[in-house]
Amino acid sequence: MNIKEWAPDDRPREKVLSKGIQALSDAELIAILIGSGSSEASAVELARTILHGSDNSFSQLSKLSVKEMTRKYKGIGPAKAITIAAALEIGKRRSQSEALQLFSVKSSRDVYNYLQPLMADLPHEEFWTLYLNQSNRIVYKRQISRGGVSETAVDIRIILKDALEYLASGIIICHNHPSGNTRPSHADDAFTRKMKEAAKMIDVRVLDHLIICEHGYYSYADEGSI
Repeated sequence: MNIKEWAPDDRPREKVLSKGIQALSDAELIAILIGSGSSEASAVELARTILHGSDNSFSQLSKLSVKEMTRKYKGIGPAKAITIAAALEIGKRRSQSEALQLFSVKSSRDVYNYLQPLMADLPHEEFWTLYLNQSNRIVYKRQISRGGVSETAVDIRIILKDALEYLASGIIICHNHPSGNTRPSHADDAFTRKMKEAAKMIDVRVLDHLIICEHGYYSYADEGSI
């Protein structure tokens, strides 16, 4: 079935408009880049093939040259391969640029000041993780999930995978409360305990869990709850 025959909510571009770019899978992001598939596969199917051939790793995919991509994947010509390579290079340069500007975390207030402009006034909940090295310098940050007005689902495996990939010594988990109430829920407490135990298995410390609101925040570390 051609992508144009899919339900509108399942088409990558339409999904971006209705749900935001974060809602797209890795394959759908690549499908937007390449624009079209081949006579044998849709753009999304072709993107899945590309990812599968790189062990579902953007890092591995970025190691392929334009010539290697065109030779390896039917339906990927020079223009599409160059587009993919350019997008991956932008990601690398953005990461490098951010790393130069990021600071060492000395307190929960540092984290709040860093994330408050990003999260505080959202009408929905989002969950972010900061990954820190041994000097408490942020080496990577990621939005883990985006939910509704009162909750968002979080996959601990994604957090741990990134911690291993970026060789993080510690992580700080953060989410917002659109209601403005900074107090943690029982579910927040339970997740914090579960996250701490899971991270301990790979020798990574959960340094803090912040609940961020527009005019204040709650820090598990400050309250001695982590």
